[in-house]
Amino acid sequence: MAKSTFLKLMHEAQKRIACVSRFRLQVRRSGIHRLGVFAGKQIPARVRVIEYTGERISRVETRRRFLEIMHKYNGRFNYLAGIDPYWAIDGAVGGCGAEFINHSCEPNMVKRSVRGRIWLVSLRKIRRGEELSYDYKFSKKGEPEACYCESAKCRGTINVR
Repeated sequence: MAKSTFLKLMHEAQKRIACVSRFRLQVRRSGIHRLGVFAGKQIPARVRVIEYTGERISRVETRRRFLEIMHKYNGRFNYLAGIDPYWAIDGAVGGCGAEFINHSCEPNMVKRSVRGRIWLVSLRKIRRGEELSYDYKFSKKGEPEACYCESAKCRGTINVR
């Protein structure tokens, strides 16, 4: 990706995320993968930090888009998040910037489905400047996706074992 395209993507994501979170969040380069979301100020434990938004799609459409992502991008840009066994959110279509929150095997947030919506909730106090992360928990049935979180508890894949 060209540097100007990357910077434009980062700038657009920053504008979107600033409008939806009650906490100051920053989108910038990540040591984990491409772009990441960072705490602009301290975030308390056990609070809703941001809603994962995007287009709501059925499991049939989720599967179709997932296969397209795997074929076209080798899985590198998957912004699909499951709400329940039937519905999912595609953060690539109308996302608020939360889709840039990266996976970690030792996350500081957890995904919660509440009345058909997805919230990312802090597990502990998150320091200013710390990258936000949650465990994507990809299916153990699928192709293993490499993990780059480099945490002490890294399991080597984003997939659940």
